[in-house]
Amino acid sequence: MKVMYTRCAGLDVHKKTVVACRMRTGERGDVDQETKTFGTKTGELLEMSDWIMDWEVSHVAMESTGEYWKPIYNLLEGNVEVLLVNAKHVKYVPGRKTDVQDAEWLADLLRHGLLRGSFVPPQAQRDFRDLTRYRTRVVRERTRQVNRIQNVLEGANIKLSSVAADLLGKSGRAMLDALAAGETDAAKMADLARGLLRKKLPDLEQALTGRVRPHHQFLLRQHLKHLDFLDEQIATLSQELERQMAAACSERRPPDSVEDGNQAPPSGNSPTQEPLSAPAAVVLLDTIPGVNQRTAEVIVAELGTDMRRFPSEKQAAAWAGVAPGNYESAGKRLKGKTRDGDQALQDALCEAAWAASRTKNTYLAALYRRLMGRRGKKRAIVAVAHSILVSAYHMMSRHEPYRDLGATYFDERKKESVVNRLLHRLENLGVHVTIEPIAVPVMG
Repeated sequence: MKVMYTRCAGLDVHKKTVVACRMRTGERGDVDQETKTFGTKTGELLEMSDWIMDWEVSHVAMESTGEYWKPIYNLLEGNVEVLLVNAKHVKYVPGRKTDVQDAEWLADLLRHGLLRGSFVPPQAQRDFRDLTRYRTRVVRERTRQVNRIQNVLEGANIKLSSVAADLLGKSGRAMLDALAAGETDAAKMADLARGLLRKKLPDLEQALTGRVRPHHQFLLRQHLKHLDFLDEQIATLSQELERQMAAACSERRPPDSVEDGNQAPPSGNSPTQEPLSAPAAVVLLDTIPGVNQRTAEVIVAELGTDMRRFPSEKQAAAWAGVAPGNYESAGKRLKGKTRDGDQALQDALCEAAWAASRTKNTYLAALYRRLMGRRGKKRAIVAVAHSILVSAYHMMSRHEPYRDLGATYFDERKKESVVNRLLHRLENLGVHVTIEPIAVPVMG
């Protein structure tokens, strides 16, 4: 088998130890290899890096084991080409893996070019990911905290959520604070309502009449304090993310100037243009129906802004885990389940798809309704999420805002079929209809 890399290494990574195997191939095809075990403290990893570089290794492969690969990647990045390998892909390659050490097997596979590295974004983008993923967890914890408050109110016979649509709006929060402070007069608490909620004062007074004990007041105070803390955390994380994105934007090197004035600019149909800055990409993605600023920040943090790393939108969708699977045998498509992908990006896209499905007069809402009836809600949502990702890919590739195809896009594609289908339904109902085309005025 042809040798692709004459000097390479394989690392079997664990929490406390790293087994490293370095290999070098001579001019006559003879192979030298050495295996050594190192610790995972920074000094020991630096010693391992020097040991690897003594043989002038050009490529290093290691499996993506939890979070344990990150310290090693931080030290080797920039010195050698590091391939972060999916453990599932390694198992697909036949060999005597049970009879040899993992490090030697990884090094041998890498030497023959049988390993494919996973996409590892630049350091700045990895920092964005850490912030957005942690913020997502805090937001989910806030949702759980709101449910805990609701549980306390139910236990105290308080039915505020049955009258107020937003339990933690300005009116609802004022009532909860009064309730936690020991207020027992339902009329006084109901009078704290603002805006349109004041039309429901009698209902509010009845909903705020309950059996509130000091135990409920204590729990409510603690839950509200925790909720305020979570709100502060979310705001702080959002501010830090905006600061880091602005800092990364200012540190970007401007594109090289084109000396030949006759050189044509890169085509907008392929991802060859200089990538957008993170803040500019967020503003651009915010124009997609269902995508707000927070979701746009997640897309930028997970997908990045340089679409040149993905050959096409199909590879980007497959990497994100929103592309249909491809399993076909004997000319029959057996299943189309989506494969595993970036879970954080997949969750954000599906959340945006649910929001887009409720928008009015948009292509994404029409796509959802078109697929929902015959494929089900969940498959329709994945299809809408796929469409959002494809749009984001082309928008960041071409530096263009979102252009909606319209709610009638699918009807216009097969207008005659739609008309015939509706006529047939009317005839089945015993109605005879005569069609006259509407004259469309020509714009001068």
